[in-house]
Amino acid sequence: MTPGGTLSQDLGHGPELEPAVTRLLPVMPLHAITVMYGEAGLRERLLLETLPLPSGDRGRVRDALALAARLHAGDRRQREPYLNHPLRVTIRILSHYQVADPDVACAALLHDTVEDHAHDLEPGGTRHEALKVLSSQFGTRAADLVAAVTNPVWEDGRSRHEQYRDHVTTGLKADPWARVIKLSDFTDNAVGLIHTSGPKLTGLAGKYLPLIPVLRELALRADTPLRPAVKEMIARQLDNAAIRLTAVTRDHDAV
Repeated sequence: MTPGGTLSQDLGHGPELEPAVTRLLPVMPLHAITVMYGEAGLRERLLLETLPLPSGDRGRVRDALALAARLHAGDRRQREPYLNHPLRVTIRILSHYQVADPDVACAALLHDTVEDHAHDLEPGGTRHEALKVLSSQFGTRAADLVAAVTNPVWEDGRSRHEQYRDHVTTGLKADPWARVIKLSDFTDNAVGLIHTSGPKLTGLAGKYLPLIPVLRELALRADTPLRPAVKEMIARQLDNAAIRLTAVTRDHDAV
């Protein structure tokens, strides 16, 4: 890192942050970073979280971030760049979940790339071919984790919400580490709905609410590779999400 600069600035990403801001980032809520400093702040927080990793692993995570940034460059999520979502998912795993695993970090950064950008990973290829590209760049384990959390192609005639619930309830029981990524992904989607507005709010609340008991049970399972205190924290977050989502759907039903 250059004197007076920041990690993300050294990599050529976004505006330079003040040193005082960089020192504050590790103790800020992720959505507060998003609101105050946007993608640049989230990038900086991620890079700070990867500092304890060996240099080779740190470089692999940075490569995954660069690929995710390229693939999601034109994507938007409500009022923010889509990349903010995988950034928060990954930071939450490294920081809040206390997981220092570069394969999991790479998979978290890339968790939506095959579902949304398979053809950009492998032009003219299938999801299977796209996963082979990820495997060659980031290793088989990281690619397998991406595959495990990738929503299946929608089956004509089925409810998308029903198919999503089936994927979560059946697919994640067999893979504890994929479960960790999905818990962070779900937290960013469902708990983060308090930062969402507009007509999509009630639809998303109805999608996520039935999954909370399932994910709570998965989080607390003995084979979920997280510390007991982290599991309890996730359970509390899911309980709070249930209260919020119930309020949204109840108000909608009453209209």
